Amino acid sequence: PSPSPPLVPEALTFLDQRLAAIYPIIQTFKNTITSDPFNITSTWIGSDICKYKGFYCGHPPDNLTAIALASIDFNGFELAAPTLDGFIDQLPDLSLFHANSNKFSGTISPKLAQLPYLYELDISNNKFSGTFPVAILGKNDLSFLDIRFNFFTGSVPPQVFMQTLDVLFLNNNNFMQKLPQNLGSTPALYLTFANNKFTGSIPRSIGKLSSTLIEVLFLNNLLTGCLPYELGFLREARVFDASNNRLTGPLPCSLGCLEKIERLNLSGNLLYGQVPEVLCALDNLVNLSLSNNYFTGVGPLCRKLIKNGVLDVNRNCIHYLPDQRSTHECALFFLQPRFCFYPSWYNFIPCSKVSPWSHPHSPSRTNSSSVAYNALVRNRSL
Repeated sequence: PSPSPPLVPEALTFLDQRLAAIYPIIQTFKNTITSDPFNITSTWIGSDICKYKGFYCGHPPDNLTAIALASIDFNGFELAAPTLDGFIDQLPDLSLFHANSNKFSGTISPKLAQLPYLYELDISNNKFSGTFPVAILGKNDLSFLDIRFNFFTGSVPPQVFMQTLDVLFLNNNNFMQKLPQNLGSTPALYLTFANNKFTGSIPRSIGKLSSTLIEVLFLNNLLTGCLPYELGFLREARVFDASNNRLTGPLPCSLGCLEKIERLNLSGNLLYGQVPEVLCALDNLVNLSLSNNYFTGVGPLCRKLIKNGVLDVNRNCIHYLPDQRSTHECALFFLQPRFCFYPSWYNFIPCSKVSPWSHPHSPSRTNSSSVAYNALVRNRSL
């Protein structure tokens, strides 16, 4: 039989009955912890829960005079426990739970959806497994979901992209599926799909994210097909990385409409053709990586970016430049027939552009920090 939760000692006096109600829940969870290298739980004693390390109190929305447990921050504590079930799903006033870099395992309780105020969930860099934690599908007001660096597998439910998330980090799991066609329905500002086994093409619906998406990472997956023309609609995008996939085709000239793009990485694919001059004319580019593809030509603006260290076209088929593939390797690649749907779209520019050949091109580039790239660091809390 499972042990009964510890009773609240009669001698303890709590600031609020809400804190008294969760005291046994915290103490029961404390007894399940199998590793605590920093002796965090030694502070989890007595009635002042608001002073427990990692616990933060506040006034709940339904009673601004009450005192309740509002958030938990276990980032970097390296606590180990076989499950979080019976803990966070039993804390009715919880709004934030952050637990990057611990050793929690098991699955995520469906009861999580019953927490009325929870809007941030970070369980990154732990040992959770099983399928995508569908409990969060019942949380329509969740704005931050970070499940990176775990052992989740299977598929990501398309309903996730219908939720009002600002941040969705899925990287470094074992998801295996085609990218959902409704990807363009998400209002998220930051998306990371990196280091999984996503397949298929980048959905054309991504163009619907024109006013919201700031950074998106597709790198190190199994994506195929041609780049959608609709990528050029992402007018707020600052980071786009689809490197190390199996994408093919020419670069759509619509990429020249990414006025705010700072980092564009398409290296390690099967892309070919001329690098569009309208892309090299973008003012805010800090890094444009097209290495390890099969491009055959660059114009004067692109050559200027190469000289300035902004554009990397090493290991392509541009034989008047150094560090290119061999003629034989390039010939073998072009022996295979290659085709993209709607080829005329690849030359169309869906925005007003100054001719790149008369562009003054006096950029002011700064290498700003990237939220999405920070998510690729295992123990980085965001």
